[in-house]
Order: sequence, then structure tokens, then C-alpha cells
Amino acid sequence: MISFCFAIAILIAGYFVYGRFAERIFGIDKHRQTPAYSMTDNVDYVPMSWWRIFLIQFLNIAGLGPIFGAIMGIMFGPAAFLWIVFGTIFGGAVHDYFSGMMSVRNAGASLPELNGKELGLVAKQFMRIFSVLLMILVGAVFVSGPAGLLAGMTPDYLNVFWWTVIVFAYYILATLLPIDKLIGKIYPLFGAVLMFMALGILCALFINNAPIPEITDGLSNQHSDGLPIFPMMFVSIACGAISGFHATQSPMMARCLKNEKYGRRCFYGAMVAEGILALIWAAAAASFFGSVDGLQEYAAGLPETANTGAEVVNKISITWLGKLGGILALLGVVAAPITSGDTALRSARLIVADFLHVSQKRLSKRLFVAIPVFVLTFIILFFVPFGVLWRYFAWCNQTLAVFTLWAITVYLCRNGKNYFISFIPALFMTAVTSTYIFVAPEGFGLGTVVSNITGFAITIFILILFILYKNKIRTASRLI
Repeated sequence: MISFCFAIAILIAGYFVYGRFAERIFGIDKHRQTPAYSMTDNVDYVPMSWWRIFLIQFLNIAGLGPIFGAIMGIMFGPAAFLWIVFGTIFGGAVHDYFSGMMSVRNAGASLPELNGKELGLVAKQFMRIFSVLLMILVGAVFVSGPAGLLAGMTPDYLNVFWWTVIVFAYYILATLLPIDKLIGKIYPLFGAVLMFMALGILCALFINNAPIPEITDGLSNQHSDGLPIFPMMFVSIACGAISGFHATQSPMMARCLKNEKYGRRCFYGAMVAEGILALIWAAAAASFFGSVDGLQEYAAGLPETANTGAEVVNKISITWLGKLGGILALLGVVAAPITSGDTALRSARLIVADFLHVSQKRLSKRLFVAIPVFVLTFIILFFVPFGVLWRYFAWCNQTLAVFTLWAITVYLCRNGKNYFISFIPALFMTAVTSTYIFVAPEGFGLGTVVSNITGFAITIFILILFILYKNKIRTASRLI
């Protein structure tokens, strides 16, 4: 319990200390007009209050990742707590803040356009395809997850199929309607439910004096399948520490931000809030069953087709919070992915519209862009199993974060700012994703040693490319 309390305190302190440090490096201008005013179209560019943007951003990014990912990640042991805390402060929140503020400075540009500006045309074209595919994967994953949970809470005739149709129909509306007409109105309600869920589980941890693992117990790998902590844990806990998906959501809020001074609250702050959510669920999963080993035994006893995260959430919520509290808590878990899935497809629409240069003011133009996105999502949803979807989403998610962190690093370097704030997490996440694709069963499935060496070699290669770029920038500045 002591480690858990310290972890939450450090996260909160990180927002005030390191968040302010990041803000100074970026160099906000309180008097600069934001795209919300300079490009108002009452569809995507709509001035909104900072607290509403914070809630929308938080719900956009707090999908299944900080809940299911934290539950799967804590199976590696207390080391997961360290990754959530330090990954959030030094990686995820930095990633989210700078990607959001760079979008504000570039007329609310979507992520591929931002990354392409810093990393070049080839990277831009790759990121356009990669980002849209990731958004479609997210949309499919975040239909399947909540549909399964809702089916378990309702009569048999409202099965997974019908809940899938209902959730997908909502996604279509959220993708097409102006952002303040549906998303801006119902997100505060969803936010209240999600926060109630987190607060309820947090209180239950203290009331039940839950045996939360301590860092002092050791950081050895406790995963029953023998999966290596590096890189597997760092991909399992994605949205609760660092997630490339977040940078696809930030431009939507960048188009609504009234003043640059609110950027730290809305982008850095939302990521810290998500880190706290991940900590709560990691602690609950590790302590409810008596220990990490108890959690592993429970997960091993589930049917192969069961969604481990959903089963754990359901059991903890009902047992600790009672029937009514459990239902509200489960609704919070349902709200989280739904409010990420809808904005994922909306983000896909915006990304495609940006590179096709199609105005989105008219509904017919939005339909022109969105219909192919809906069709692809629907096909993936019904023909690819959830487990496969989740694993590929996790790796694509972290890979996208790598591209974004390097784009941020290049941006800061090019503007003569302290680029180490993003350079170090960029280097680390390059090693994580490079190693993962070689060692993971859904990747090449190579041995740990070979995968680590290969991942390290790729990271060194990327580092050399950056050093060459930095030297090129220095040479150019001398000539000027």
C-alpha cells in the first residue's frame, strides 16, 4: 500500500513539476490566436472551455488500455508500477503535450501532417496509411470490448451481436456530427461515470486493506508464461504509460483550445489522470486475488475464449462495490473504450480529409470520407478475433508513439530547444518496439537474446541517423 500511495503522489507531483518544465521548453504564447478562433467552422474547429476539453481528451485516451493493459501488465509484478509512473511522467505526458501543442501551432494539423513536416515526405505518406489503419483497429477493438461487457449485463436477446450494432451506430453519429453536438454534450456524463468507477475501486482498496504488492518485494519477473519484462511489459501497459494513439486524438482538441496556456492542463494533465487510472486497476488486480500469483491462477482458469481483462474487471467491481456499484463501475469501463472508439473513427476521418484536402463543413463531404472507414472497420470487427486485434493494436500503438517522439525531438532540435525531454523516451521506445516485433509470438517469435541484440542494433542505427541530422542542422546554422 505504501508503494501505491507514493506512486500516486509522484504522478501528481510530476504534473506540477515536470509538466511545467515541458511547458517552458515548448514556450507557450498566451496572446497567440489559436485555430479554434482563426479557423472556426462549427464542425471540428469549435472554441470550448478547458475543463470540457480536458474531460474529452481524458475520455478519448482512457480506453481499454489503462484498465485491461494495466491488468495484463501487473502480471509481470511490481515493476509495472514503476513503468506506469515514470512512463507517464517522462514519456506519455511529454508525448501527449508536445503533439497537442505542435498541432495548435500548425492550424490543428492531424498527426501524419505533423510528423511528415518534421520527418519528411516518405514518413508523412507512411504515417497517413499507418495512422488510419491504427484508428480503424482502435475503432474495431473498442466496439468489441464494450459490446462484450454490455452483453454480460443485459438479457440474452441483447447479445454481443446486437450490442456491436448499437455501439457501431453510435460511432457513426459521433464521427459525422459537429464535435459540440454529441461528443461535447455526453462526455461530461461519461466522465462522471468513469471517475466514479475509479474512485469506487480506490476507496475499496483502502477499506479492504488490500495486499497491494510493494516495490520493496522485488522487481523480478513474475509472469507465469515466462514472458520477458523487456519488451513485453512495456507494450502490454501502453495507454497507462505511453501511447501513440493519444497523439491522434490531440489534434481534435487542438482545434478547440481557446488559449495555449491551457495546453498543460488538457494534454499533460489528461495523461497523468490516465496514469492514475492505470495504477488503481493494476493495484486492484494484484491485490483482489491475494497476490500477483493469485491473479495468474484466476486468469489461467478462464476459458481460452474469455477476455481476461473484462472478467477481472467484472469480478472485482461486483465483489467490492456490490451489485449497483458494480454495475456503475462496469458502465465506467464501458464508457472508457466507447469514448475512445468514437473519436478514433472521427480522427480517421480528419486524417483522410487532411491529406485529400477535402473540406468537412458539409455532411456530404464527411460521408464521402467516412463511409470507406466505416466499411473497413466493420469488416475487421467481424472477421478478426478480439485477442489478435488487441495484440496488433498494442504494437502498432507503441510504434506510432516512436514516430511521434522522434518528430517531437526533431521539432525541438530544429528550433534550438532542449530536445532531450523527448529524445530519451524516443530512444527507449525505439528499443522496446524493435525488440518486441522480433520476440513476440505474433511477430517473428525469435529467442530473447537474438531479439534484444536485433532491437538494440536498430536503435543504434536510428540514433546515428539522428546524430547526422543534428550535425546537418548545426552546419546549416553556421552558414547562416
